[in-house]
Amino acid sequence: CPSDENQAMLHIVNKSHAQTSSLQSCLRLAKAGSALLLIEDAVYAATKAGAAGSGIAEAMKQLKVYVLQPDVEARGMAGKVIDGVAAVDYAGFVGLVAEHPNNQSWL
Repeated sequence: CPSDENQAMLHIVNKSHAQTSSLQSCLRLAKAGSALLLIEDAVYAATKAGAAGSGIAEAMKQLKVYVLQPDVEARGMAGKVIDGVAAVDYAGFVGLVAEHPNNQSWL
């Protein structure tokens, strides 16, 4: 469908930027206006310690960045996520997927 091209894509990354190049590949290919959801170990990329090196701080100029709050809490990172990153719960995760029919999981 040609209209799909106008839909913002939701990119879902689950691996730490320190483990794999998935996040870097995602950030290189994601179009402006897309959304990025960091889950599991990828939440480290949105912390004060990881945001500059992971590319998240720069990416936030063009992408809406979300983290899965239960994963942030499970890793002891509550309160350490940089400003401007929105935390969502599981219902919010489902909402993002519903809002973005086009999504890409970066494994």
